[in-house]
Amino acid sequence: MADKVARAMLAAEGTGPAWGVAVEEAREGYARIRMTMRADMLNGHGTGHGGLVFALADTAFAYACNSRNLRTVAAQASIVFLGPAREGDVLVAEARERALVGRSGVYDVSVRTADGRSIAEFTGFSRSVGGEVVEEGADPQPSPRT
Repeated sequence: MADKVARAMLAAEGTGPAWGVAVEEAREGYARIRMTMRADMLNGHGTGHGGLVFALADTAFAYACNSRNLRTVAAQASIVFLGPAREGDVLVAEARERALVGRSGVYDVSVRTADGRSIAEFTGFSRSVGGEVVEEGADPQPSPRT
């Protein structure tokens, strides 16, 4: 179900497909995704824009915290940038559930290059809001945008 949820969420987004985000693995409380840094993703210093690195980590967080097919949103998130991403780098964001109590969860996301160089560490706090992300037994389909 976690893989189905992640793929349905990606299909419903405008941002993930535009950035070339791909789901590598999703299971309960866990997601690993990737994205290649392009020239249009760099900042004025010629390195990966922090907002895009944050967005990649936030996307992995979203897929991990929605993995039980219970609609869940971010309540708070923070990031520490450890090293620069460069054009052509394949960034891998790996989200792991640290704690889940009632409707609240804590997730750690590591962003690294495909060869293992640390780019950032992200912590997200989630809150479930109820309802399913995808209908049980349904094929993953994009949600209608309003």
